[in-house]
Amino acid sequence: MRPLQFGVTLHDHNLTQDGYVLYGSTGGKECFLMGERGDIIHQWRLPGKSNCYSQLQENGNILVTLIEGPKIKGLVAGAGRIVELDLSSNIVWDYSDHMQHHDFCQAPSGNVVYLAWELTPTKEAKRIKGGMPDSDHPDGGVYEDVLREVNRKGEVVWEWRLKDHFPYDKYPLRPTSKRHEYAHANTCHVQRDGNILVSFRQLDLMILINRQTNQIDWEMSDRSWGGQHDCQQLENGNIIVFANGSEQYTPEHSRILEINRDSKEVVWQYTGQPKITFFSPRISGLCRLANGNTFIVEGNHGRLFEVTKSGDICWEYISPFFNDIPVHGTVNWVFRARKYSKGNTKLNNLLANLGI
Repeated sequence: MRPLQFGVTLHDHNLTQDGYVLYGSTGGKECFLMGERGDIIHQWRLPGKSNCYSQLQENGNILVTLIEGPKIKGLVAGAGRIVELDLSSNIVWDYSDHMQHHDFCQAPSGNVVYLAWELTPTKEAKRIKGGMPDSDHPDGGVYEDVLREVNRKGEVVWEWRLKDHFPYDKYPLRPTSKRHEYAHANTCHVQRDGNILVSFRQLDLMILINRQTNQIDWEMSDRSWGGQHDCQQLENGNIIVFANGSEQYTPEHSRILEINRDSKEVVWQYTGQPKITFFSPRISGLCRLANGNTFIVEGNHGRLFEVTKSGDICWEYISPFFNDIPVHGTVNWVFRARKYSKGNTKLNNLLANLGI
């Protein structure tokens, strides 16, 4: 898709949820708080290039991941550094783990949970089924996922390693996948009870990890998701997820799915009209807003938009910020973004700090 215009392209005041969008472009050095008219309310200067996205904290500061340290060949969305910035872009907390990748989330305790990689030697990695033969990583094995929880002192206080708890026989790699990496986690969403919802793109799988027992309390897999991103549990207990829809036998298109956790049935979904007008094969995200609307990030096109329960688009924005990304060239990608509804405590604290 080649956008014909940038910025806000549609805004129905009567249907749009009042609020502000926090976002930055992949590979950029800025993070923006944006109003519904596309106006930049505030801008943070990042102490490095962002590879993923930013999150608001209770005190009105932001947490953001930055690209730092040596990159692992063939593995994408590596970051390596998590920083907390105040309103003036000062660093108030700084933590590095060169294996950190994709996602992070603040726990109810104030600690930060994040995704990381670890290398499993080839001999041990034979328990991993499927994938292309003889395609282990040149480093001598298969990179697998780890969840780590770190406190404000920078101490790792909890760790969940895939190799210790995962049912490998149940979830083989696709025949077209290289064995240099297994599972490819891209989301770790901490629930209010401390349990963690995780998305594995390569397996079209979501699991819920019990923080206390380390057991998998819930799991669901569906090949038609096509490498999903950004799964979250809603207030009603349902799971919402961005189903990218890549590598399908049918015409590829993305969907937003709301799934009943108990029955595993889709109770609401959004698709483009026609379907092929909404498709991002990688990255992307979403969040449910206070009025029931859904905020969506069609990441590969830098498109942010909001839809009503009936699927009507009531707000749309195309990012005008382009950055050079290795292999892919100059793009306006948005890995993920969040819209915070007016009345949200985190947003209220930020606005108070801004004097708004």
